[in-house]
Amino acid sequence: MEIWPGHAYPLGATYDGTGTNFALFSSVAERVELCLYDDDGVETRCELTERDAHVWHGYFPSVSPGQRYGYRVYGPYDPASGHRCDPSKLLLDPYAKAIEGQVISNQALYSYNWDDPTERNEEDSAEHTMKSVVVNPFFDWGHDRPPQHEYHDTVIYEAHVKGLTKLHPDIPERLRGTYAGIAHPAMIEHLTELGVTAIELMPVHQFVNDTVLQDKGLSNYWGYNTIGFFAPHNAYAATGQRGEQVREFKAMVKALHEAGIEVILDVVYNHTAEGNHMGPTLSFKGIDNEAYYRLVDGDFEHYFDTTGTGNSLLMRSTAVLQMIMDSLRYWVTEMHVDGFRFDLASTLARQFHEVSRLSAFFDLVHQDPVISQVKLIAEPWDLGDGGYQVGGFPPLWTEWNGSFRDVVRDFWRGEPNTLDELASRLTGSSDLYEHSGRKPFASINFITAHDGFTLADLVSYNDKHNEANLAEGGDGESHNRSWNCGVEGPTDDPEIRALRARQQRNLLTTLMISQGVPMIAHGDELGRTQQGNNNTYCQDNELSWVNWDLDEERESLLEFTRRLVEVRAEQPVLRRRRFFAGKPAHGGSSELGEIYWLKPNAEPMADDDWNTWYARSVMVYLNGDAIPEPDIYGRKIEGDSLLIMFNGDGNAIDFTLPGADYGEAWEVLLSTSTEEPSGTLAPRHVVMVEGRSILILRTIEAK
Repeated sequence: MEIWPGHAYPLGATYDGTGTNFALFSSVAERVELCLYDDDGVETRCELTERDAHVWHGYFPSVSPGQRYGYRVYGPYDPASGHRCDPSKLLLDPYAKAIEGQVISNQALYSYNWDDPTERNEEDSAEHTMKSVVVNPFFDWGHDRPPQHEYHDTVIYEAHVKGLTKLHPDIPERLRGTYAGIAHPAMIEHLTELGVTAIELMPVHQFVNDTVLQDKGLSNYWGYNTIGFFAPHNAYAATGQRGEQVREFKAMVKALHEAGIEVILDVVYNHTAEGNHMGPTLSFKGIDNEAYYRLVDGDFEHYFDTTGTGNSLLMRSTAVLQMIMDSLRYWVTEMHVDGFRFDLASTLARQFHEVSRLSAFFDLVHQDPVISQVKLIAEPWDLGDGGYQVGGFPPLWTEWNGSFRDVVRDFWRGEPNTLDELASRLTGSSDLYEHSGRKPFASINFITAHDGFTLADLVSYNDKHNEANLAEGGDGESHNRSWNCGVEGPTDDPEIRALRARQQRNLLTTLMISQGVPMIAHGDELGRTQQGNNNTYCQDNELSWVNWDLDEERESLLEFTRRLVEVRAEQPVLRRRRFFAGKPAHGGSSELGEIYWLKPNAEPMADDDWNTWYARSVMVYLNGDAIPEPDIYGRKIEGDSLLIMFNGDGNAIDFTLPGADYGEAWEVLLSTSTEEPSGTLAPRHVVMVEGRSILILRTIEAK
């Protein structure tokens, strides 16, 4: 086969319309073979003899898109020294733009003998592993433009490509569970009618279906097990795996953009699917183990793990940092995505041992003209020492606000001493984000996410029920801050069902009226249940998939959620770009009159009122005439003033409306209760707010 010298950049397989350039980084390799596979699986090995700055490369005029390939790297196999080169293992290209197949549980994937781990195993893994694929980079994007929603106008919808669409009756069966299913008009109609502005897709980078789960008859459903940081996961493609998945993904993004919906990817750059020293050799481990992975100091055979998965990428390695940055830029420039949510992001900040805002990763992101301009969302924790970093990320970054989730759950399940912190979370968590110069939208507010109970299960179960995971109850969080409303699991009791429905509305409403960026987990608007399983990472079945067969209760919740999102979009006081001036949660009002906290009798809240352990009710006035910041065009923001009554007590409470200086008259904007006042309400009017409910009024002109 004809081989030209080619170039050391870019890394990966790059088709230019005539041939393909291959380039692979390895600082320890002594020899590298490119292995090409025909349709019958016959392997052709071609040695790459050109090497520049640890990059092995060659140009192949005869290789075109659809070609399957892999690498065999010859070099030291000395685990005690951190080296694991093994040419008997076919290796994926770390920069592969597409990947075909899945791994099959077989000893050949491992460089040791299962029966005796001290014995070297040199079985060929080619028949049991995945293949990299050359792709055609050309795609007709037409007039595609990113929607570029401002953060304060953003509503995020966290979704799983397969789980969201697999059971949708209006999507053709062959498209369900795929990128094409997300792009189908029926799904886009649901998203637009719901009012979300961004869909955050759980991992779509090529991931590995763990062989341990395969052996149990389970599978890796969530996808937090990446092996290809440039390749769309092939199982989510309806059209094929020889590069078709790339075109299908791009078509999905294009369709969502046309509907005004941004695409955010949940990305897992903290570890790979190769696991620890007992894991398989699939790619990085056999290419340059010491350059890609963080090894234990003084014990290079073992991996330093802050992710709970067996390994962590080495965040001070130039090879790792370049790969991550190249991957991020690729997904923005070539795949047109609009942002990223970084899984276990604290690990990315561990350049050495500690989590540091001054790490090289943050420096690279901040100076990059492409990546710095998209949405950057951190899951601000990992499993290592000092890993919980809510509020600790630098400017440009937003964060999943775990403190918001926890206090909102606690307040509505009736925990004492929560009102004070609830006020801080409702107003954007300035205590967490203002010190670093960030704004309320640094807080990604959420009640539920993929990990944990669904919204319906949060109000239906006190305990996890994870028997289907075959882990003897050892998996999943045991402290869920949930409340079953009196009965564990399903019930026909109409009072409990009504309370659960109201609690779901309370939680969603609290989410949508809080300053910051709200995130809804897919199916929560439909009352989706996982039957009490709070860790469905291995459940690729109807337990996890969204059920679109709606009864009256679930249809009612959907309509309520649509109205709730609409209210947020219509009311500027709920979407502020700046924090309230002063300390509105302590003393009753802000310095500029933007917000007032009142007791149910309409008197201002005092310090003692916040600190009373049994206090569960409060009224907040948001002044629509006192929004100091202009809109993005410099115009004064005008909107309704709102009066929001929170009754977290189990009993109904009378609330007295404040005087005429707050508003000439009021009308109901939204209520989580089925019992609400009607007509025009005058100042000092007394309204009864049902136990465990929210009532929102807006100002109107007196007649």
